[in-house]
This record gives sequence, structure tokens and C-alpha cells, in this order.
Amino acid sequence: MPFNALVITKPESGYRCDLTELDEAQLPATGEVTVRVDYSTVNYKDGLAITGKSPVVRSFPMVPGIDFAGSVTQSDHPRWKAGDRVLLNGFGVGESHWGGLAQMARVKGDWLVALPDTLSERDAMAVGTAGYTAMLCVMALQRHWADAGVQPGSGEVLVTGAGGGVGGVAISLLAGLGHTVVASTGRPQEAQYLKSLGAASVIDRQELSAPGKPLQKERWIGVVDSVGSHTLANACASTRYGGAVAACGLAQGMDLPASVAPFILRGVTLHGIDSVMAPMARRVAAWDALAKTLNREQLASITKEIGLGDAIAAGGDILAGRVRGRLVVNVNR
Repeated sequence: MPFNALVITKPESGYRCDLTELDEAQLPATGEVTVRVDYSTVNYKDGLAITGKSPVVRSFPMVPGIDFAGSVTQSDHPRWKAGDRVLLNGFGVGESHWGGLAQMARVKGDWLVALPDTLSERDAMAVGTAGYTAMLCVMALQRHWADAGVQPGSGEVLVTGAGGGVGGVAISLLAGLGHTVVASTGRPQEAQYLKSLGAASVIDRQELSAPGKPLQKERWIGVVDSVGSHTLANACASTRYGGAVAACGLAQGMDLPASVAPFILRGVTLHGIDSVMAPMARRVAAWDALAKTLNREQLASITKEIGLGDAIAAGGDILAGRVRGRLVVNVNR
């Protein structure tokens, strides 16, 4: 059975990503479950894979796409049967195993999560890895705050990279929980949009992106950071005593030019958030929480739908910071 997919190759002439017709027989043999994909999405990592700007792809040819949502068509795994609605995030899919920017996928059953009844396949990919990662960040902060006795409204929470997918969902989630959210962005023209998601105020990313002092004025009770480098270092340096920072990205860089001062003098906790290999129980909890708490109107406001072929150009756009919020890919369009 033929199907359409984005396929990355690396011929002698250079790195390529093309919309290609494949046959179901070409799907990876390592996988017990075949899924008819309805929707995928384009995340920052997908942009890196599609453009080749970073060595994300581990083997060639590769179908990119670290997310998908759809229905099982065939299964040799005890947990899944034909007709089950499922979603997938991470596990190296789109990097070392063919991914979701295609109309069909074959994956290991242990990688799949049952799609919550209240979420459509399109909604799930409007959330995608970006929103799921944001939920993991919020859950880490919530656990920390519960131990520390921190209540909503007791201080400001910083969200960096606020114009991106992680940032937008994090703002919506945190504001919905009653927290005062400060959004940091390099696109000041997006201030009204960020406030519509629940941000109480918006600051320019330049306030955080340059080298700063090891300890700064205490401000944040918590931080969701998808930027890394000096931004993360400054966020830690200005977090209040006993506060917490959830770090999940590296848009500014992989380095962390910080000191131990915030951690040993103010008891700040830095939580590293890994969405790729997160334990299944944590994945299920995150998706259940998203299904129950996410503001669907706000989700719709940060989401744009594109077709499968459009995802190639979108890969470059997301790396260049030209994408607001989330891109949903209708693989059948």
C-alpha cells in the first residue's frame, strides 16, 4: 500500500528532505505496531532534522517527525489492537527510527500512549512534544512547590522562549493554575498575544540573554526555560530562595555559564526535563493532565495547520524564529 512521507537522504550532492511516495513494505521491520497517522507536527528538533542544521538524524534514509497521532491498523503487541487511537512522542523516532511526518508509521508498542478520550488527534498534535514537554516542566515545578509549600500567587513565574511552542503552552498552563506569569521573548510585537495566553507581563529576552552576575535580585518562584546558555544562568541567578527552575531546551546554546551560588546560597533547584525517554507512567500522567486542564480556545489560538509538503519549509522557519506557537501537520493534506 503506497503512502506519502517526508524522506531525508544524504547523497553526495548534499543533505536533502523531499516529499516521497513509499510503500508500506518499506516501513521499518523493528516495530510491532503499524499506525495510520492522521496528524504530526513540527518542533524545533524537527526543524534541525529537516534542514540538517544539527546532526539530529542518525541514519539514512530517515522519515523525520518526533510526534504523531493516529489509529492502529495492525499490531503484534499485547497492549494494542486495530482501531486503537494512539500518540507517540520521542524515543528516537524521527532521529534513529522512522517518524511521524508520513501517512504511515511502524513503531514499538512500548513507545505508544493511548490518546485520551477527550483529545482529538489534531488536538494532540497541537500539543505535541512541545506542549507535552511544557506539561512535564509544570509538573516538576508543582512537585517542588508542594514540598516547599508554595501557593499560586505567591510570586512570579518566568517563562523564557515564550513565543515558541513550549513557552505558549507553559504560559497557558501556569496562568490556568493561578500563577503570575512573566513571559520573556525576542519578539516584542507578540506581547498582546502572550498576554492573551495568560502572561501578566512581557519582558525583552535581552534582559536575560547577556552574561550576568552569579547572584541577582530575587524575583522568580519558578522558571520554565527552553533557551539555555546565559538565559538559563540568569534565570537561576534571579530565582528566589527555595525556588525551582525547569530546563528543557537549548535555543540559545547548550552551555550553562553559571556559578553554584544560586544552588548553595539560595537553595535553588534545577530540574532537567527530558521528554524523549521519560518513563511511561510520567508520560501518561502528563497527557491525562493536559486533557483535563489545557485551555482548548487558547490551544486553537496558538495553532496553525499545514500540509505534509509544507513541513519542509516550516523546518527552516521554526529555526529562524518565524513561527508563533504550534504547527500541526495534516499528513493527508
